[in-house]
Amino acid sequence: MAQRMPHGMVYGSKPSRVGLVQANKLEAFMGKRPRVSVSVAGRVAQVTNTKGGWFDVDAGNGKIITAHFKNNSINIPKSLKNRYIVMDGVAQRQMISDDHQHYAGGDSRGHSRPSGPRHLLSFEVKGLVVEK
Repeated sequence: MAQRMPHGMVYGSKPSRVGLVQANKLEAFMGKRPRVSVSVAGRVAQVTNTKGGWFDVDAGNGKIITAHFKNNSINIPKSLKNRYIVMDGVAQRQMISDDHQHYAGGDSRGHSRPSGPRHLLSFEVKGLVVEK
């Protein structure tokens, strides 16, 4: 059973609100930089692992920011889902491949499948506060 969390609950260190960026604007804010220290506000899409504080933040248009705490001893509750949060830490752009078949030159049927890299945003959280 999920518990209701009080407004203002802090995990890790209390995040700064200076230069706060909305989650749906993070990619544009980063520009060409692969890493940036920033405070981000957004809604938790899901908690993927309570131990170590792994969760996804909705970045709009079907995009997700995968986030986890730098300090892996921090645990977060599943009830964080759908809550609006502010997190402070380091955003990082990663390139991932849609599949690994392109290394072998095609799929199992011998067909060549073009596979371009996708960009994934990850976030190493130093601190998080539950807004509402």
